[in-house]
Amino acid sequence: MIALFGQAGVLVALISAVALMVVGVRSYLSGGEQAADQLRFPIWGLLGGALIAMGALELALLTDDFSIEYVARNHARGTPLLFTIAAAWAALEGSIVLWGLVLAGYSTWVFRSLRDTDPIGAAALAVIGAVAVFFFALMATAANPFTTLAVVPADGFGANPLLQNHFLMAIHPPMLYLGYVGMTVPFAFAIAALAAGDGSTAWLERTRRWALISWSFLTLGIVLGAWWSYEVLGWGGYWAWDPVENASFLPWLTATAFIHSAVVQRRRGMLQAWNVALVIGTFALTILGTFLTRSGVVASVHSFTQSAVGPALLGFLLVILIGGFGLFAARGHLVASTPRLDSLASREGVFLLNNLLLALFAFVVLLGTIYPMVLEAVTGDRVSVGPPWFDRAAIPIGLVLIFAMGIGPITPYRAARLGVLWDRLRGPLQFTAVLAAVVVLLGMRSVTALLTVGFGTLIISAIARNAHVTARARPGGYLRSLASLFRSDPGFWGGMTAHTGVALVVVAIAFSASFDTRTEITLAPGESAAFDGYTITYVEPFARQESNRTVIGAEFVLFRGDSRRATLRPRLNQYDNQVQAVPTPAVHTGLREDVYLSLVRIEPESRIVTIDAMRFPLMWMLWLGGLIVVGGGAWSFGARKRSRETASV
Repeated sequence: MIALFGQAGVLVALISAVALMVVGVRSYLSGGEQAADQLRFPIWGLLGGALIAMGALELALLTDDFSIEYVARNHARGTPLLFTIAAAWAALEGSIVLWGLVLAGYSTWVFRSLRDTDPIGAAALAVIGAVAVFFFALMATAANPFTTLAVVPADGFGANPLLQNHFLMAIHPPMLYLGYVGMTVPFAFAIAALAAGDGSTAWLERTRRWALISWSFLTLGIVLGAWWSYEVLGWGGYWAWDPVENASFLPWLTATAFIHSAVVQRRRGMLQAWNVALVIGTFALTILGTFLTRSGVVASVHSFTQSAVGPALLGFLLVILIGGFGLFAARGHLVASTPRLDSLASREGVFLLNNLLLALFAFVVLLGTIYPMVLEAVTGDRVSVGPPWFDRAAIPIGLVLIFAMGIGPITPYRAARLGVLWDRLRGPLQFTAVLAAVVVLLGMRSVTALLTVGFGTLIISAIARNAHVTARARPGGYLRSLASLFRSDPGFWGGMTAHTGVALVVVAIAFSASFDTRTEITLAPGESAAFDGYTITYVEPFARQESNRTVIGAEFVLFRGDSRRATLRPRLNQYDNQVQAVPTPAVHTGLREDVYLSLVRIEPESRIVTIDAMRFPLMWMLWLGGLIVVGGGAWSFGARKRSRETASV
């Protein structure tokens, strides 16, 4: 019964998506009059069908309905409630259902923003409807989550252990989906503007809002994914240039470029055709990321098994690339802007450099990600492109990009005089030089790390100097002037907040990479070992049985001098129907550093334990910086929403 209910929801959503596409085109051709009335039923049908499908899948999981194959493969009776709920998007078919639900939610949001006569809005919804047709057709065919079994098992196989080993796996994928799927909206408006030959900035004004909110969710998803990797996988890292990590990073890079170049278009009427190309490219990269994750073409902790969905996604990607860029080639001249740069030494020039660097960065990451797959498909040879290659190729680009972030916001528009730039940079450069000297005295010798810390410091100090000088020039008290300054242009200061977060992230990466220490320690119960200024005392092993796993671990006490800092319990989790245990490290986070213990093995008879002990400085700054980036994007989006509401009163 639940399976029939879910299939009915998919069918309703599919029919509604077709209707949205057809009625949207018809409304556009008629000038967009009464678009809201014409599109109301398709929109609510799409949202209702998607809600029914996801509701049915969750109900099947919560009621242990193992007659549905998806539930039997990805759930077990002993699975905790949180991971039972998260199992709805923990595997291929369920992830497509979540995609469809998020897309339906975004389409409803776009519908609610329609104007009285809105041909561009109607056309954009038609494009969203076409995308929805593809994904709900997948649910009805190759990725059907409601296929039933002839023989119903007494219990299910259970989810991938890595997907039920930390609460972040219940949050990280939905955040990524909100970012990925949200990029459909800017794409839809760009295609609508191209089809209409609309050379105004109207589509951009509406698109940039969606890009901001989608970019913020995508950023949050990436940060939470890195945090999950650090907390779960036991190797102490947070980014490994994994192909699927890169798949989320690629659209983030191009969306970041669009958000910046959109500022230039809104302010100076420039880069309009480039913005359209960026939006099309960003959406194509989200589909590429979906293909990499769900086709099984790469071996990754993120990827699902191979299925017929892979070829379908690849075909859809080709349609997007050929159709989107073909339309751009045919009609891009209708939306192209004519103004040119007055000078490369200007804020527009720095924005252009920023965009070119982000595009080059994305190309390098894309090349390193897909080259092994293309080579294997063509020649059968297998090669590996790992972190060393990405570091060599991407770090130089990243350094110039960080420097551009530091000088861009303080560079005047149109043309910048050298004296003005020096006046604005003198203080930040002096502060940066002092901090760089301190870092060298602390032992940092890597030129790359020193440049990273220096440029990150330059970003923060330039922003602080800008706020300080501007606030002092305003009438009234300093703190009141500072607060009014941030309120006067929240879009700009939201961006500066995001830049501050990026600076904290890169400084944390430089410190953690330059000053990390690692060692392997073997101890018997009661023994202690010195580790980089700490003492690690092994207390005893422990074991317990939980509803979905057997836990084996060891308890340690961490001392610094005579001060007891923490009790740490790294463990190995053995899940049913899984041969290999999954490690869960123990992390003590302090203001100076993290101490990270990962359990390697425990001898059952002697109870001797072997651990990997690691120390990473300033890791809290990495996570805080990432969240500040998200906060900056949300602040900018919320500020624009409030300004529109104020203007309408």
